[in-house]
Amino acid sequence: MASTTFDELLDAEYGKDGTARRDAFEAKAEAFCLAECLKEHRLQAGLTQEQLAAKIGTKKSYISKIENGHVDVQLSTLFRIFSGLGKRISLTVM
Repeated sequence: MASTTFDELLDAEYGKDGTARRDAFEAKAEAFCLAECLKEHRLQAGLTQEQLAAKIGTKKSYISKIENGHVDVQLSTLFRIFSGLGKRISLTVM
């Protein structure tokens, strides 16, 4: 049996890096990771979506949309959300 790398599997399923289909998959994967990170930190802080929303001046539905990957969140909003959770985030450009 031939060994297959994760990159080879992604290439086969979504196309090579830089193709439209692969880029769309990568964007969805990044949104999912961000959503899970936000949800994890919110739960660790012991806050409901509604409590977090009230704390940062937005609506519960917006927090829900972010956590479910249904909205592109602005960087300024992301900083505000994590600040409301007592966290700091940093941005790395690679």
